[in-house]
Amino acid sequence: MTTALVIDDNRQMADSLCQMLQLLDVEAVPAYGSRAALMALKTARPNIVFLDINMPGVSGHEVLGYLKREPELSEVPVVIVTSDDQPETAQRVKDEGAAAMIIKPASVDTVEAALKKALNN
Repeated sequence: MTTALVIDDNRQMADSLCQMLQLLDVEAVPAYGSRAALMALKTARPNIVFLDINMPGVSGHEVLGYLKREPELSEVPVVIVTSDDQPETAQRVKDEGAAAMIIKPASVDTVEAALKKALNN
C-alpha cells in the first residue's frame, strides 16, 4: 500500500487531504506544520509527501530542500499543495525538485492526478 505524509499547518486542510488520499487507497498521515513533519520524517519513510509551502517558521520550501538533501528521502516524490497559483511559484517548486503541484482547494480528481504523476515520474 502507498503511504503518504501530508504536511500542512492548517489542521482542517491536512485532514481533508488525508481523507481524499484514503479514498484513493493511500494510507495518509497528517503532520501539522513543518516541525511536526521533520519529527515524523525521522522515523517515517512515506512513498510520497504532500507539502504546503506557506507555513510559519520553517517554510515548505525549506522542508522540500531538506527532503531533497537527505539520502534516504531524496527520491520520495513531493506534491506541493498551495493556494499560490503564480507561475513563478510553480517554476520555483519544480526547480526545487517537486514532482507536481496542486492549487487549493484540492479536489479528489486533482489529488488523484497529482498522485499518479508523482508516482510515475
